[in-house]
Amino acid sequence: MNMKLEVVIIPVSDVDRAKAFYEKLGFRLDADFVVDEKLRVVQFTPPGSDASIILGKGITSAEPGSIEGLVLAVDDVDAARAELVSRGAEVSEVFHYASLPFNNSVDNSRISGRDPEGRSYFTFASFEDPDGNRWLLQEITTRLPGRIDRASTTFNSASDLSSALRRAEAAHGEHEKRTGQRDANWPDWYAKYMVAEQAGTELPQ
Repeated sequence: MNMKLEVVIIPVSDVDRAKAFYEKLGFRLDADFVVDEKLRVVQFTPPGSDASIILGKGITSAEPGSIEGLVLAVDDVDAARAELVSRGAEVSEVFHYASLPFNNSVDNSRISGRDPEGRSYFTFASFEDPDGNRWLLQEITTRLPGRIDRASTTFNSASDLSSALRRAEAAHGEHEKRTGQRDANWPDWYAKYMVAEQAGTELPQ
């Protein structure tokens, strides 16, 4: 059974103000249903996202501004930060966490600057909406295996694809060692390996 995260509800105090903020960021407005003065549902989808956010009236008992750790995955955190700043958002400087991403187990866990090792998933920037709901931009340049929809095989960047090809090349070398012969049909083997790796299914041997 597939279970895809579809929507996150964002508590806000002023629906029109929040709507204007997310529209200005470039989020796609999917719906704005006004039932009466007590019930309103507004849905936005961030650019390129499969999941959406909903805000409005009469939809949550959470305190406005109480949501923390909403994560937007980006290929280039510097470019994403510049884009949001150009749209009027107040975005933090780029930072990384002590030890591991999302580490809030120690004081002052946010360290200024990019991850010194340049690792995918380790570099961030942050911003808040007008109510104080807190968002993170997380730079992801190479996806972990199994983090792609099983129904499709996609790569977000040239470096992502080249990394996958290198892993397939190394695995294919081990395959040839096991079989003791050269495999002239290596392109098909690479393709099967890369698809299985992304889907998180059993890798070819």
